[in-house]
Amino acid sequence: MSTYVALADVNEGEFQNVQELAAIWGDVRADIEGLDCELRDAYVLLGDHDALLVFDAEDEHQALEVSMAVERYGVHLDTMEAIDVDDLGKVVEDI
Repeated sequence: MSTYVALADVNEGEFQNVQELAAIWGDVRADIEGLDCELRDAYVLLGDHDALLVFDAEDEHQALEVSMAVERYGVHLDTMEAIDVDDLGKVVEDI
């Protein structure tokens, strides 16, 4: 499995308050796990984006399915594959 990170931006029109936003995270986790992926971490951010999701998926297709599932809740994701710094030497060797 590969690790993916997604910078999340909440569509404010979808949520009346922070409690409503917090209430969807259990459903988000369930949807991700229903796609045979694992939500490893989720963080609320201060700054340009609202949240950061870290999840494992088999491939880009599965990562896209995760993004589409989460976006149904009114949360836009910019998803990208993450490579562990410890694996950087292996990547360089392949070039």
